[in-house]
Order: sequence, then C-alpha cells, then structure tokens
Amino acid sequence: MKILFCTDGSKISFNAIKSYANWAKNAVVDTICVIDWSFLPEEISIENAGFATSCANIADNILNYAEDEISKSGLAIGERIKHCGGAVEAILEQIYTGKYELVVMGSHGKKGLQKWLGSVSRDIVDNNITSTFISKRTNAGKRMLITIDGKDDSLEVIEEQLPKFNLIDKEIYLCMVNEDPNFLFLEGNIDSHWLMQIERNQILYSTKKINNVKEFLSNNGVTIVESATLVGIPAQEILNYAKTKDIDLIVTGSRNKTKIDTFLKGSVSKRVLENTQSDVLIIKS
Repeated sequence: MKILFCTDGSKISFNAIKSYANWAKNAVVDTICVIDWSFLPEEISIENAGFATSCANIADNILNYAEDEISKSGLAIGERIKHCGGAVEAILEQIYTGKYELVVMGSHGKKGLQKWLGSVSRDIVDNNITSTFISKRTNAGKRMLITIDGKDDSLEVIEEQLPKFNLIDKEIYLCMVNEDPNFLFLEGNIDSHWLMQIERNQILYSTKKINNVKEFLSNNGVTIVESATLVGIPAQEILNYAKTKDIDLIVTGSRNKTKIDTFLKGSVSKRVLENTQSDVLIIKS
C-alpha cells in the first residue's frame, strides 16, 4: 500500500504516523515536508541571505527525523519529498501525481472560530480525492468504529478498502444511523401508520446492511465486538456512540462533492472529523 505522510515537523504530525502504524498493513511510506513561506510579505526576497538554503536544511532535518519515526513504527521507508511554498498546493499536487492509496496527516482538532479559519489538514480533506487518515491525539490504536451508510456501494467500498488494514486482535464496532422519519417531512399531519412502516423498512434495511458487513469481516477472520442501529442525526449519533465506546479510530465514507455542495450541505464525515477526538479514516469512493 503506497502512503503519503505529510509532516511539518510538529509532534502532532509524528504522532499521526505512529497512530497509523497501529492499523498499517504492508505499507510503503513516502514523506512530504513543506516549508511554507507563502505568509511572508512580498517585499521580502527569499533569494537573499541564504533564506532558501536555510528552509531546505530545515526540511531535510524534518525528513530525517520522519524516516527514523517511520522505521521505528515498523513501516517501510519510501521517497522523501521537500518543498518550499504553499503547503496545501504542494501536497495536493503530490497526491495527484504520486497515485497514493492513502494520505496520513495530523490535525490540531481546533474548534469554534479557529475551525472556520481553516487549516492545512482541513483543506487537504476538502480537496483530496484519496482516502485520508487524520490523527488527533495519541491513543491505544485498538478500537475501530466502522460506520455504514445507506449507499448501494458502501459494502463494495468496505470490501475493497478494509483488507488493506490490520484488523487482527482489534476491537471492531459497527453502526448505522437511520434518520428519524419525523424529521424527513415538512407536514405535521403525516399518517402515523405510514411513519411506522418507514421505521420498519429502515430497520430491515439497516439490519441487512450490517449483517452483510459482519459476514464479510467474519470471513476474513475479524471478530465484531458490537453492532448497533441508531436513530437520529447521523453525525451526532456517530459522535455520541464513538465517545461512549472510547473509540480510537472512526471509519467513514465520503463522496467527492463540489465545493458549493460541501459549503451548503456539509457531510457526515466532515462533521464527524471536525467534532471528534478520535482518529478518523475517511474512505473516498
């Protein structure tokens, strides 16, 4: 599995590769370090006073340390990439040209106003077409929550992606969230029998989806600790369940949307990422 590890030299970024190593399976890790000087005023010339050389030396030192951490984590060392300039643009360009199966990065987990000001990790997730592993903090790397949505191809995505991860001796939880039928309609006088029938159909459908995933995982030697069908707002229910079970890694799917779709609607995976302290694996389909 070809991985791109993004680091700025921070402890959070190095914790991310350690966290990913808990789940890694046959991974070769390329590392990119970007020294971002795009914040400098235009009147400052980066060619003078050895500034560019100094930045390159800093990047080399970070990459050397990153390779040590990758090796200690039991992962294979791949290519090293250094870049000076805009971090988001450089990382996205490398993703597009490098044909990676996964991008690994850390996130400071900012909330409130800071969250809306944006960050490198958030911009990468928003614009990246590759699956992404985002680490928030050091954890046990033991408990995984696989979220299942109602899309027809969700099982196919799980069958394709999960065998790339080490799930042996892990505690695997499954959940699927059915939206409350009372929130699906604007009219307040919907026939109660109709709502009950919708609820029954939702339960039948979610049970079938969960059982399909359980069968696939059990056939691959993976034991499920617990599976649950929840009712409510998907992102909020997933967050509550993950907190209750002390989940280390939440696995969620994401469709590539246009920026206007993302701005107007958001997405379950994005809301989970922005509001959880667990690591998050966003599988792009």
